[in-house]
Amino acid sequence: MIGFFKPAPHKALVADDLIDPLYKRLRWQLFIGIFFGYAAYYLVRKNFALAIPDLIELGFTRGDLGVALSAISVSYGFSKFFMGAVSDRSNPRLFLSAGLILSSFTMMLMGFFPFATSSIAIMYALLFFNGWFQGMGWPPCGRTMVHWWSHKERGAVVSVWNTAHNVGGGIPPLLFLLGMYLFDDWRSAFYMPAIAALIMAVLVYVLMRDTPQSCGLPSIEQYKNDYPPDYSDKHEEEFSTKQIFLDYVLNNKLLWMIAIANVFVYLLRYGILDWSPTYLKEVKDFTLNKSSLSYFLYEWAGIPGTLLCGWMSDKVFKGNRGATGVFFMILVTIATVVFWLNPVGNPGVDMACMIIIGFLIYGPVMLIGLHALELAPKKAAGTAAGFTGLFGYLGGSVAASAVVGYTVDYFGWDGGFIVMVGGSILSVILLAIVMVMEKKKKNEEA
Repeated sequence: MIGFFKPAPHKALVADDLIDPLYKRLRWQLFIGIFFGYAAYYLVRKNFALAIPDLIELGFTRGDLGVALSAISVSYGFSKFFMGAVSDRSNPRLFLSAGLILSSFTMMLMGFFPFATSSIAIMYALLFFNGWFQGMGWPPCGRTMVHWWSHKERGAVVSVWNTAHNVGGGIPPLLFLLGMYLFDDWRSAFYMPAIAALIMAVLVYVLMRDTPQSCGLPSIEQYKNDYPPDYSDKHEEEFSTKQIFLDYVLNNKLLWMIAIANVFVYLLRYGILDWSPTYLKEVKDFTLNKSSLSYFLYEWAGIPGTLLCGWMSDKVFKGNRGATGVFFMILVTIATVVFWLNPVGNPGVDMACMIIIGFLIYGPVMLIGLHALELAPKKAAGTAAGFTGLFGYLGGSVAASAVVGYTVDYFGWDGGFIVMVGGSILSVILLAIVMVMEKKKKNEEA
């Protein structure tokens, strides 16, 4: 696989007077590529949740469907980690588009062939494959950002790029409603987003490039004269897989801490995202249109929330990612409790809570990804980010799918919300520990 996706070779430097205009043009082009490319991954990642209410009517239990849904998280967690290592030594142009195409084909299979949703085992297997292909999305985007934007400007770029999953994640319910209108077919929750994602894969391939050096440009550090404190010429060399894992990931204590915190951030993120369509229908008497709108608003509210979180992290909390995460997770815990305890018959409050939770939760998600990128050299960035993703998806997202599903089956929705709120409180505690560790490390360096 690595041979097929191998990095593009370095080219001779272009003329000095062409470096600046070429760099500027390609950076805009690449940002469009990774933004809409990653947004397209979310078209075909969590659209299964939209089909759960109809699958329940076919006789499947919430717990069993939660197990099927957890397959995405299990395989995605492993894939993001291992594919991160592959992507660190691969051409993101090929890597990003290939994963999107494979994921789209999997969802088309589930949408067009009834046997693909005929049993939990079949659904689990197909969603497992989809999750593995989904793991090919984040790492090449991370590789692109650390190669094309320097350390001082990377925070703002990552904050804006991170809203791509809100843009993409909010569109499936709209495509689902369009499919229901055109075809009156609940399976359109699968194939309508898949068709859109396949079209985007072509655009990604056209726009993407590999490193600046592969385009005849100097490194971003040289171009911007922005060298991190620990930078050396060796950071421009490709590391071996052993070097990446042993030297820059597994021995990184702070990376371990934010990875564990990520488990509980993802538990709340996906607990609300996966189960809100079913919860709002069963408990709050929402119609399909209203629950789909709430799902859309939850995702798109994350766009301004993420941007605000990135700004506050830099300006208010002076780069302390842990402190920023604590602030946002305390507020999102309160909003989740209100969403849970709000009596039936107050749809405005429910929608407002969905918006507030979406607004607040994606900031901490972004910060953990950004922090992972900053804790490793750029040639190991994909693996570092994949490491935190492994914990988030294998722990938090699996729990959100399977544990919450079975808890609701046996203890009702109150039990499900106790699990999610408890996880959110634990995330606050762990991020507070990260905050203290960051402050201690900063004082030691001073």
